[in-house]
Amino acid sequence: MLRSMKDLEGCAIAASDGIVGKEKDFLFDDLAWVIRYFVVETGTWLSSRKVLISPIAVQNPNWDEKIFPVLISKDQVKNSPGIDTNKPVSRQHEMDYLNYYGYPYYWIGTNFWGSGIYPYSLYPGNDIFEHSVEGARSANLIHKSIKSQHDQKGDPNLRSCKAIIGYNIHAKDGDIGHVSGFLVEESTWAVRYLIVETSNWWGGHQALIPSAWIYEVQWLDNSISTDLVRKAIKDAPVYEPNKEITQDFEAAVFHHYELAAYWEKIAKTVNKQS
Repeated sequence: MLRSMKDLEGCAIAASDGIVGKEKDFLFDDLAWVIRYFVVETGTWLSSRKVLISPIAVQNPNWDEKIFPVLISKDQVKNSPGIDTNKPVSRQHEMDYLNYYGYPYYWIGTNFWGSGIYPYSLYPGNDIFEHSVEGARSANLIHKSIKSQHDQKGDPNLRSCKAIIGYNIHAKDGDIGHVSGFLVEESTWAVRYLIVETSNWWGGHQALIPSAWIYEVQWLDNSISTDLVRKAIKDAPVYEPNKEITQDFEAAVFHHYELAAYWEKIAKTVNKQS
């Protein structure tokens, strides 16, 4: 099921022994378009410190009460590695964080979450992941390579969801609107669509652009580029925030853009793994 950022705003994070805090933002991977961490403000019990919580630990959310149960304790959160959430999160910081909780590295593999498409597949004890010694050695080589590349660029791929709101959308033939939100798939935490507000161009409707059609996020000039032309976005099925998004509507969006639907790819992946 798809959730908008408004659905996710202010959700409480419930550890095994109490509320950790409330969600204030998300960090997403601008290459894979997947939410990697919740940015959680802890409140007075931890001096309003902001901490990161991985979807790997998230259990079934209670959407009626906006509560996300997580398989960690408040003490674990309290003693977790300090990360300045106002600055870019480096790969080294991620490694420290994941090692602390005993989570495998999500970037080893070809799917959203390592060898799987769901974050819970990486939770310690899950049979889907096997942390072998040889695998760990290979992982360290990969990490060193990635860290070296990131150090050279000085620009990790984890980004704030809130920071990208308002970014201009550059189509192949000119500007078409700006980002007004995201639609996230709650099972994989993949950002499936950008919600584009075209009011300054086409009279006020919103449209969806599948993240698969985004080829570059330009952080210096606050813009996002897509391979689509303006007319394709203008003529796309109108997105109405107050209406439930059905698979028929999604299918119509993908058909309009002449793009294979993501659930077809998921089905193929699951069949290969089974």
